[in-house]
Amino acid sequence: MSTVTPLRTAAALPVLSMIIRGQVITDHLTEVGGRGGDLRFLTPEVNHYLERLPLGNPRRMADLYAISFQDILDYLVELGQRLDIRRNAHLQWARESTYGTSPLTPALVDASYAGLPEWFARESMTEAAEQSIGIEYLEGWVPRRMLSGATVRIRCFGARCLHIVAGNAPAVSALSILRNALLRSDAIIKAPSNDPFTAWAIARTMCDMAPDHPVTKHLSVAYWRGGDTAVEQALYQPHHIEKIIAWGGFASVRHVTRYIQPGLELISLDPKRSTSIIGAEAFATTGMMQAAAVRVATDVGATNQNGCVNARVVYVLSGTDAAGLAKANALGQLVYAAMLALPGTVSTRPKRYNRDLKDLVVSLAMDDEWYRVIGGRDDEGAVIVSQLPEAVNFATALTDRTVNIVPIDTLDEFLGTVNAYTQTVGVFPEPLKDQLVDQLPLHGAQRIVSLGYAVTTVGTNAGPHDAIEPMRRMGKWILDEICTPETVAPLWEQGTAGTAAPSA
Repeated sequence: MSTVTPLRTAAALPVLSMIIRGQVITDHLTEVGGRGGDLRFLTPEVNHYLERLPLGNPRRMADLYAISFQDILDYLVELGQRLDIRRNAHLQWARESTYGTSPLTPALVDASYAGLPEWFARESMTEAAEQSIGIEYLEGWVPRRMLSGATVRIRCFGARCLHIVAGNAPAVSALSILRNALLRSDAIIKAPSNDPFTAWAIARTMCDMAPDHPVTKHLSVAYWRGGDTAVEQALYQPHHIEKIIAWGGFASVRHVTRYIQPGLELISLDPKRSTSIIGAEAFATTGMMQAAAVRVATDVGATNQNGCVNARVVYVLSGTDAAGLAKANALGQLVYAAMLALPGTVSTRPKRYNRDLKDLVVSLAMDDEWYRVIGGRDDEGAVIVSQLPEAVNFATALTDRTVNIVPIDTLDEFLGTVNAYTQTVGVFPEPLKDQLVDQLPLHGAQRIVSLGYAVTTVGTNAGPHDAIEPMRRMGKWILDEICTPETVAPLWEQGTAGTAAPSA
């Protein structure tokens, strides 16, 4: 396992090297700061490497097609074994450095790093490739006979990609590297300011493990400030990059769109908001109510509400009369207690409770006619129970384990709040899904999940995300058509009577 630690300068600033297809670069250093202001480090100035960073000639990807899919799986399985935080010095350094930049607390960063090998389990990678693409399409040309008489062969090829990854969870970097390898793509990963280290640590481990392997030779990791037009205008060009996979905030994703043109596709995994709905049955017994509360607390508190999948607003079919409000308030108390009792590897007191949000919560606490605020005094998180069937007007800003419970009378009231910005909808109890599963997508919801499992099942790589199939979109689907005069009537024998296929 790795024993090499990153360089340090005389001033003791850590050096985050740039990695370009198996080469570790530590020249032309510039000082930068991670998000949060807790850590400064040195990294190569990307402008010095703009000619080397893109792959250039796409024929250089041919080495990825000289190996089999099983060879790639073998490589990734070994990589996963080397990503054991207990033995990998690169990961250990990255984890310690991430404490100073991540929105997550150290305990949650530790849990994320400890879980990295799970992404590289052979069975889960095989499932992801089979369900998202179909392994036969990654391995070769798959023939199909068409009604026209033609035989077509289809294959999924990799692309030259730029991954602008999100830094709210280290797993995003691992997932990007994993998908790139399975698709036989070439990737440049732009490391985010709130997690510049995870992708680097994985790539550095790959350099130690197999510096000349085709998968290693088609991964680059670099850090530069987002919005650097000198870098972006030179790099974000179709002759360098075919697809940009952009995670991140609204502003950063919108910024990327200025570079999109024919030959350069944007696959946007932009920020969304998630919500939950609890049926009237949850209030039938104390046990059901307690079960609902634990599930809500988990969907809110896991990773300290830093993900798109975390619920911000929870609608409850308690009714809005006095009895209904009493039920909603009682549920709020249970959710708060359950949230504080979550395991430390799942949820903790937030690293820095948002100051603007704190001011809003404090002001609501003084207005118990319209809202009941439970907790929030010690920056531990809070439960806001609306006393009317409306969410707080700052619902989109809820974070740091702060949730709004809203009592309603009908499902239609809930459906009216769902829109294209709604990612995940947690539902309890399970039979309630039958009334919603065909309606929620029409309103814009992109994922429906059993309450309490919004974050648990996000680890799967085998299904859609944000209403698209990212892996399928990341590939290039190529068509080879085989036509003969015996199988397809040729136009040259039909004169003007034939019907030609559209040219575009």
